[in-house]
Amino acid sequence: MKKKIILCAILSWLAAGTQAQHAHFTTSGTIEFERRANAYAVIGKAINKDNEAWMQPAFDYYKKNNPQFRVLTAKLVFGDDKTLYTPYEVDLPPNAIMNDSPVLNQFNTIFTDLTAKSYVDQKKVFEQTYLVKDSLRKIKWKITDETRTIAGYTCRRANGIYLDSIYIVAFYTTCIPVAGGPESFAGLPGMILGVALPHENITWFATKVTESSIMPNDLAPPKKGKTTNEKGLWKILQDASESWGRVGKLYLKGFML
Repeated sequence: MKKKIILCAILSWLAAGTQAQHAHFTTSGTIEFERRANAYAVIGKAINKDNEAWMQPAFDYYKKNNPQFRVLTAKLVFGDDKTLYTPYEVDLPPNAIMNDSPVLNQFNTIFTDLTAKSYVDQKKVFEQTYLVKDSLRKIKWKITDETRTIAGYTCRRANGIYLDSIYIVAFYTTCIPVAGGPESFAGLPGMILGVALPHENITWFATKVTESSIMPNDLAPPKKGKTTNEKGLWKILQDASESWGRVGKLYLKGFML
């Protein structure tokens, strides 16, 4: 019996090795992402004793006329160890409260050079557009054994912490050996196809992966905007939101995601 167990183990190991030799890896193409934000939760967090007299009725009206989740889409082009994340434009609900919220909308067009470990983020902040150039974000990742299938790819879960307080759940696949992902999420041993920020009420999940050759022009970084770095943007936003109270803190965190 012991010999049979050893033989089965050897055969299983050989079979796994044969499968790995014939595994297909996607190194360039386009990924469609769906971004979902829980608008009810996001707006509810902004209501406090200073604004509830007008904001609560506006929130009640919003809930009667709009779905709980605001669903937006974007595409990620990847190749040559670079990525470009571009949101699709969408018509926002007319006269809705917090239409300018960075949590409920997509204000980032992000180019990432994974070899150089740098990124360029064209970020719209109200009426101003910034071009944020900096090193890749430092996210403390911890890989788990949990898996799930996203857009046809088997992905492994990783938990992360960003800015010392933002909890991240991500799912990545090694079948796309590019350490990128939606927005500025990166740094795992494969492409991130799913991200959830449970406490911020946002998720990004891939809906379709298309393998294709990518031309250099398809991965051109954005160029328009007032140039700064992440630290400089943080200072600008802190100064601007200082008098906004609780709502200002929510917007500040949202713009730094």
